[in-house]
Amino acid sequence: MKWSDEAWKAIEPVYTKIKELPFIKELMDGTLDNKKFIFYIRQDALYLADYGKVLTAIASKLSKPDHIEAFIHFAGESVEVEKALHESFLGVLDKKTKVSASPSCLLYTSYLMKQLANSPIEVALAAVLPCFWIYKEIGDYILANQTKENNPYQSWIDAYGGEGFTESVKIAISICDEVAETCTDAQRNAMTEAFVMCSKMEWMFWNSAYKQEQWQI
Repeated sequence: MKWSDEAWKAIEPVYTKIKELPFIKELMDGTLDNKKFIFYIRQDALYLADYGKVLTAIASKLSKPDHIEAFIHFAGESVEVEKALHESFLGVLDKKTKVSASPSCLLYTSYLMKQLANSPIEVALAAVLPCFWIYKEIGDYILANQTKENNPYQSWIDAYGGEGFTESVKIAISICDEVAETCTDAQRNAMTEAFVMCSKMEWMFWNSAYKQEQWQI
């Protein structure tokens, strides 16, 4: 069995919980409070600034030219797509407003940075995969179940659902599987642990946006 099949099986309960989140349900039918979505977009911008750095750093640690090229492309692609979405949703807001990372956002980015700094490359690869894969699956899920008429979040849905995002996800998964083929059982288990942890943080990130999570002190 491919590592990716084992990894996805391990997070199936988490993915089910993600689909059940009020944020996802209300995003899907277009009833999500705009303030909650804007909170999410602003936190996502902070997250992606660090995520892009992690992707670029991973590229510098890879040995195969096609893997290196892919992760450099991923870093640029994620920034470009997200910038376009952020401009469309945040363009009318005061861009001088200072936004600090929420506890969930900071936890997620700090965990990714920790894997990059302290773990083998295969674990870092597994850690960044949920942001690709779960977003694609959620995008497809929303596209298949949404009420399209007048959904104010349609551009976000279209960015992650359908074929546009598919190829990058497939390549990211295939690189993880290729690397996992030469790993020991212990190394594969470490990859899966990182994949599961970051999948849980995907749940936390959306849930924190719905609650507009703030630091308590």
